[in-house]
Amino acid sequence: MRYKRGWIAVFLFSLTMINYMDRIALSIAATPIAKDFNLNAVDLGYLFSAFIWGYALFLIPMGFLIDRYGAKKMAGIGIFVWSAATALTGVVTGFSHLITARLIMGAGESVSNPVGAKVIRQWIPASERGMTTAIFNSGSYAGPAICSVLLGALVTMYGWRISFAIAGAIGFVWLLAWWLFFDSPQKAKWLSDEERTYIVTNLNAKNSTAQHSEDRAQGLLALMKTPTLWGLAITQGCNVYTQYLFLTWLPSYLQTTMNLDIKHTGVFSAVPYAAAVILCIFVGRISDKYLLKGGVGTGRRRNAVALSMLVGATILFVPFTTSPTVVLIVLSIALTGVASTTSLNFALLNDMLPTSKDVAKAMAFVVVGGNIFGMIAPIATGYVVQASESYNWAFGIAGLLLLIGISVVMTMTRKPMETDAKFLLKEERV
Repeated sequence: MRYKRGWIAVFLFSLTMINYMDRIALSIAATPIAKDFNLNAVDLGYLFSAFIWGYALFLIPMGFLIDRYGAKKMAGIGIFVWSAATALTGVVTGFSHLITARLIMGAGESVSNPVGAKVIRQWIPASERGMTTAIFNSGSYAGPAICSVLLGALVTMYGWRISFAIAGAIGFVWLLAWWLFFDSPQKAKWLSDEERTYIVTNLNAKNSTAQHSEDRAQGLLALMKTPTLWGLAITQGCNVYTQYLFLTWLPSYLQTTMNLDIKHTGVFSAVPYAAAVILCIFVGRISDKYLLKGGVGTGRRRNAVALSMLVGATILFVPFTTSPTVVLIVLSIALTGVASTTSLNFALLNDMLPTSKDVAKAMAFVVVGGNIFGMIAPIATGYVVQASESYNWAFGIAGLLLLIGISVVMTMTRKPMETDAKFLLKEERV
C-alpha cells in the first residue's frame, strides 16, 4: 500500500512550523524593538503575551466553526489572517500598534491546533495517531529552530522589520498549496481506493470502551462534565507554561547570561528546538508501539505523557550551571520533554473522545487551558527577571508546574469522555 496519507502529516507539520515561526519572530527581534520603542522587561513581557490573548479568546469559537464548516475552509481563513498580521508587524510605528498586530495574529493562529486534531482524526488510523500527532506538534519546534537562524541573520543584516514581511509571505505560500490539494479522505482524488478504504475502516480505536455513535456529537457542555477533559486542559497548562517561557524569553536569556549578539543567539536558540523536533517524533512512534497490543481507547498513553513531563522538569537544573554547553544540553532535554508532552497529550485527547465530531471543540478547550498558563508565563517571567535580576526563579517555577502536571494527568484522565445519556439528549445541539 502506498502511504499517501503521509502528505497530510507534511501539511500539518508545515502549518504549525509557520505558526511558530511567526510567533518567535518577535522574540528574535526583541532587543532592537525594545531599543526603538524604549521598552523595559515588563513591557516586553506584555508584548510577548499579547498574541496569546487573541489566540485564547478565539480558540473555542474557532473549534465550533471548524467542527461545523470543516478544516479546509477554516484553516485557510486562519492562516490568511495571521500571515497578514505578521507581515504588517514590520510597518508598525508604535507600541500600541505592535500589541494590536499581535492580537490579530493570535486570533488567526487559533485555528491551528483544532484543525490539526480534526484532520488527524479524519485521516489517520488510530494505530498511527501518536506519531502523526508528534509530527504535527514537532513543527512548532522546527519553526523556532529555522526561524532563530534565518530571522536572526536577517535582523542583523537588514533590521527587524524585513523579518516580519518574509515570515508573513511564507504563510501565503502554504495557503495556496492547502487550497489546491487538501480535502477529506473520502473526496481526495489523489488517494487510491485501497488506502481510502484502509483509512476509513481504521479511524477508531477498536478497544475503546466508548459506546456513542460516531455520527452523534456530544457537545462541549457535555464533555465539560467529564474530569478527563479538565485533566487534559490542566496538564496542557502546566506544560505550556514552560513552552512559552522558551518561546518568548530564551533569546533574551541567552543574550543576557552568555553575552551573545542577535546572530549567535539565533544559532544557540535553534539547538534545543532542533533536538526537540527529532526526539519528539521518535517518542510519538514509541508511544504507538507501546499501545499496539491494546490501550489506545483506555488512555494508557497517559503514562507516556507523565514520563515526558518528568523529562521536561530537567529545566530545574538550568540555574545550577554556567557552562554554555551544559546549558544547551539541559535545555534540549527539557524542551524535548515539553514537546513530547504536548503531542502525547493531544493524542490522548483523540484516544479518549468517542466521536470525531467533537474533536475540534474539545481540542480548543484543552488548548485554551494551556494558553491561560501560557498567557501568564511571559508576563510573570518579566516581573521575576526585573525583580530578581536573574532567570533562576523563572526556570524553577516552570519545573514545579511540570511536576504538578504529572499528578494531574495520572489521576484525572482515567476514563473515556463519555457522558450521561439524558444529559447528552439535552446538550447534543451545543
